[in-house]
Amino acid sequence: MHKLILAIVAVMTLALPASAQDLRVATVTRAPFSLEQDGVQTGFSLDLWAALMEDMSRGSEVVRVQDFREMLSLVETGQVDAAVANISITADRERVLDFSQPIFEGGLQIMVPAGGSSGSPLLRVLLNSDLLIAILVAFAVLLGVGMMMWRFERRSQEYFDLEARDAMFPAFWWALNLVVNGGFEERVPRSLMGRLFGVVLVVSSLFIVSIFVANITAALTVNAIQGSVNSINDLYGKRVGTTSGSTAAAYLDRRDLRHEGFADLDALLDAFEAGNLDAVVFDAPILAFYVNTDGQGIAELVGSVFLRENYGIALATGSDLAEPLNQSLLRLREDGTYDALRQKWFGVAER
Repeated sequence: MHKLILAIVAVMTLALPASAQDLRVATVTRAPFSLEQDGVQTGFSLDLWAALMEDMSRGSEVVRVQDFREMLSLVETGQVDAAVANISITADRERVLDFSQPIFEGGLQIMVPAGGSSGSPLLRVLLNSDLLIAILVAFAVLLGVGMMMWRFERRSQEYFDLEARDAMFPAFWWALNLVVNGGFEERVPRSLMGRLFGVVLVVSSLFIVSIFVANITAALTVNAIQGSVNSINDLYGKRVGTTSGSTAAAYLDRRDLRHEGFADLDALLDAFEAGNLDAVVFDAPILAFYVNTDGQGIAELVGSVFLRENYGIALATGSDLAEPLNQSLLRLREDGTYDALRQKWFGVAER
């Protein structure tokens, strides 16, 4: 009888459905999708996974790794049952993995240092050292021109009949008005040399003013182009960073846009905070979370979300979990659990 009972227990144990076994799920830190807070594994994707496991009456163990590629490799080689984070569903990944139905619609966005896309172009131009030197040289030339006219006219009209020290500002003012307004009608040169010199100055001023204005306009235009980032087209010639092997890196490669690849998100953000990057291209929800938390005051998002993509749960090719997970995911959408989780982590429910 004892042996019979043991045999029955053994048969029942073998007959237990696979659903009774705990699943192993790999993840990587990608706030707000996956993170560890006070020893608790949490985040939108992990909270959704926990809800799925509860709905399916399954237990699970979270395996947190450091590298995104390592996480996907664990799924591909069967060392874990699934992987969750901000995993984009792409054709390349679909060749070696299976995916659940989409769990989130994301995309890429650009992050720049706070104030890097704004600010007055005029102020940036005026603070340019080359322009400041040019302005000082222009003032010196006007003073020199005015003092030359003073030498020609000092004995011909009362305005210039001053000692050199006292005549410096009146002479400078006369030259400035000549360039800007064409001169004083009541201060027309009276000496022969003064009149000849005055004609040369009037004609020359037409070209000088035009060239000066053109240079200022060109400087404003170039500075505005080089000093701001508002879209992907503004990134050429900039120091751009993203993570190696990511969908963002693939997109930048397709655009022939030079960029630096980093091993993980932490290294990417460290380089950004150190001022080594002009812009970061990465998943929009993750950048938005960073801008509103650790990056508040030092980073801002520019432009709209582009290359929209769906995130899913990664599974091994042919995994038996695909159908149960998809059915459970549909139930969570229908009963409001999914929307509650989106509201918790992103402030908005699914549209």
